[in-house]
Amino acid sequence: MDPPDGGAVAWLQVAASFFVFMDTWGIVNTFGAYQNFYEVTTLRSSTPSAISWIGSVQAFLLLLVSALTGPLFDAGYTRTLMGVGSFLVIFGVVMTSLVKQYYQALLAQGVCVGIGGGILFVPSVAIVSTYFDKHRSLACGIAASGSSFGGVIYPIMFRWLQPRIGFGWATRIIGLIALLTLGFTNVVVRQRARPTMRRKLFDMSALREAPFILCTAGFFFGFVGLYIPFLYITPYAVFKTGAGRALAFYLVPIVNAGSVFGRLVPNALADRIGPFNTLIPCTLACAVLVFVWISLHSTGGLVAFAILYGFFSGSFVSLPPSIHASLSRDPHRFGTRLGMSLSVAGIGLLIGSPVGGTLLNLKTGHFVHAQIFCGAAMMIAFLLLVAARVVQSGSSIMVKT
Repeated sequence: MDPPDGGAVAWLQVAASFFVFMDTWGIVNTFGAYQNFYEVTTLRSSTPSAISWIGSVQAFLLLLVSALTGPLFDAGYTRTLMGVGSFLVIFGVVMTSLVKQYYQALLAQGVCVGIGGGILFVPSVAIVSTYFDKHRSLACGIAASGSSFGGVIYPIMFRWLQPRIGFGWATRIIGLIALLTLGFTNVVVRQRARPTMRRKLFDMSALREAPFILCTAGFFFGFVGLYIPFLYITPYAVFKTGAGRALAFYLVPIVNAGSVFGRLVPNALADRIGPFNTLIPCTLACAVLVFVWISLHSTGGLVAFAILYGFFSGSFVSLPPSIHASLSRDPHRFGTRLGMSLSVAGIGLLIGSPVGGTLLNLKTGHFVHAQIFCGAAMMIAFLLLVAARVVQSGSSIMVKT
């Protein structure tokens, strides 16, 4: 049966997926606000690199667990996955509100929220894809914009509430919003059809296909550098532009606000010219912007960087599923290959931000080594994606791919 490509039920799945992205990747994108808070209060005895491991573990587990839960989704356990994942995310956020020591933050915010987000991620992405055909990339882009929306409202809420009602209650209110939005998701989500074949966790044949290997390597290096500006743009603004801490803090929501449009516009464009042709120039733009970031010493320039980087980096989260769909000749292997690729990308997320934190010095305001590391990783990702595209479809830029 062909996808309905619209209708009330289909768009309700998009809304449900939007809220899942908001309460998974949106919370990941919020960690920059928590990192800045931890560095000067609760975890001030820990290094920035050590603190960033909390957010990196969270993002890594989100991608790794999502790959492992795919077969359960294929077997029809959608509601169980949604219920368990929602509980773990909400429980992890509430436990984060009680954090006093580093290991507690790592377990609650890193491990618990990360595993819960990973359990939720596959059903939310896969269900939307089954309801749309011609407008699949746009529908997935709308859903993925939930991560940026969460990355805008959650840091602002935390910043505004924390001085007034304290760290604990500010975090619990974020947990309450997650409870309401994920509750709505659990009510409306509907699995349209089960795959006719059970999904395997690993597909050996993918390792014999150069486009898949090159693309996966590109995603790995891209995710190594992707979140470094999210975590360190606030202290950079304080040291290099003289911006007050209030203004510097809002640079993280500004990056995420730019990323909202970076989920929508490139995905709509990908329906017309192809996901590879869309993601490659966006990745190059990210690399160039990071190298430009090194020379920025004014507040206005940094705000412009935040908006542009947010926009172009948005496609790096929303377009990989569409790219792997175009690479998979057998649609029954798409889920397996996407899971394999995202697991490797998750390792990039796990190591990228802590390495960036090791390369900078917040006492002296030395950021350039972390910025070069970030820009180099994004440039390598660009080159690998170009190679994958050429091997897959040739060098002609007129081919939709």
